Amino acid sequence: MGPEAKIEAEITVRRALELPALRRGLPEVLAGGDRLDRTVRWVHAGEVPHIASLLKGGELLLTTGLGLGTRPSEQRAFIRKLADREIAALVVELGSRFESLPSALVEAARDCGLPLIQLHREVPYVTVTEAIHTEIINSHYALLRRADEILRRCTDVLLRGGGAPEVLRLLAVFTGNPLCLEAPDGSPLYAAGPESDDDGGPADADPLLAWEGLRDTGVRIDVPGGGHGPDAVRARLVLLPVNSPVAPVHRIAAERAADLLAVVMLQSRQEEVLAARGRGDFLADLAEGRISAVEAPAQARLLGFRPGAEPVLPVVMRLPAGLPTPGSWALLAQALREELAAPGVPVLLGVRPVEGRVPLLIALRAGQDRAALADRIAEALRAGVVRAGLDRPTAHRPVVVVGAPGDWAAAGPGLRHAAEAAAAAQGLPEQSWYDARRLDIELLLWRMREHGEQEVLTDFVERAIGPLLAHDRGARQPLLPTLEAYLASAGRKAETARDLNVNRQTLYDRLARIAQLLGTDLDDPQTVLGLRLALRARRHTDKP
Repeated sequence: MGPEAKIEAEITVRRALELPALRRGLPEVLAGGDRLDRTVRWVHAGEVPHIASLLKGGELLLTTGLGLGTRPSEQRAFIRKLADREIAALVVELGSRFESLPSALVEAARDCGLPLIQLHREVPYVTVTEAIHTEIINSHYALLRRADEILRRCTDVLLRGGGAPEVLRLLAVFTGNPLCLEAPDGSPLYAAGPESDDDGGPADADPLLAWEGLRDTGVRIDVPGGGHGPDAVRARLVLLPVNSPVAPVHRIAAERAADLLAVVMLQSRQEEVLAARGRGDFLADLAEGRISAVEAPAQARLLGFRPGAEPVLPVVMRLPAGLPTPGSWALLAQALREELAAPGVPVLLGVRPVEGRVPLLIALRAGQDRAALADRIAEALRAGVVRAGLDRPTAHRPVVVVGAPGDWAAAGPGLRHAAEAAAAAQGLPEQSWYDARRLDIELLLWRMREHGEQEVLTDFVERAIGPLLAHDRGARQPLLPTLEAYLASAGRKAETARDLNVNRQTLYDRLARIAQLLGTDLDDPQTVLGLRLALRARRHTDKP
């Protein structure tokens, strides 16, 4: 929990007793010493027996005791009425009415848990009232300043291109508690939690599970919708008291942020992208092992995914760089969700705008063919991209990678494998979808590049096909396409000639020239394997 979450944005009885105006009266706590952290909402001075009826709760009551009664029963009743009103504390000045407070009064205060303080010296009540009221006003001013600061930070995030999820995460860190943005029907749109502690310890309880357990006790704040009736509320922000109670400063900040969220959500289709990003965060946490296989089914059910006992199939679609733009993720999320309803199987779809990925989990029904289902899912994904207006003629098509089906223990690793394979598959000959299990070589080469082995790959490519690449840079008839076609046909010359639309003699001449340039035998299996790897590795180097 960050330091901001520990700030007490209020004045307590303890703090009031520390003020010089009350200290000069030599205060002595006779009862309720364990309840001095009660909040003082206001100060009231009075001497009438029915003073309790004038109070609303939270007051620090100052009196000389003239209205306390003379009989023990009257004094006990006086205390009970004050306790029922839930005042902060009773302060009695000695001298005018009592030399010391009656035992009946003290015992009643102890029984009711009411802080009772006696002052041994006279103090001007006006001075005490002014001092405490000034402290209360300063406290409220400090609250407003802190709320303004978090609002400024939220606004900065939006101006830098962030969205509602970034605002919600800022609020979660500020409050030190998880929170959730609900749709008007009560379903979760996006849940955010505070970051892990400064010592690198684990993050707090999962915000989605915290929402499920504490949503009825959380503090709800409406995000206005700008309309009337059903349109009056666009969403609800729920602050969840997991690590600490919701402090006044947190509520004020959330109320101000709710107005900001209302503007953001009115300007774009944020509900759809918020829900999709929330599901994307869940799938990313599952892939990275931050959510266990035991916790995953319950969280998936909260997000509307109920595969039952069937295995789940991990799928990842990777979009080309720069596609979609930040403003079009909501449209894409809705289009994909609608298209994926057609196959008629449970699907959990999320978006990860930063990585340009769309991760999914799909329930694989008993007896259902994986390849046939993958065809339908890939078709639906591409149809959604077209519907969202993101099918650009000049751009590469999205890469869809399908993993192996398995239980929840395999779902996380399967999603991670599919995501990495989707990155490795960029630039391969286009297919409707790629099998993650058949991309292991591409993935190995991609991982080498990602882990700083770029120079190793470049050296390998240069040794294997460098002379051929150098020849093609200055040749009118490049030879690399011939080598690629020859290797793709597994060395079948007739098929290679047909694919290149050349006669056999021309092909033989080109192959002989390639062998001469590389100083190798194209019929040798080890040579062919090395050349295949070099051509694949070349895609993962910066060298053309």
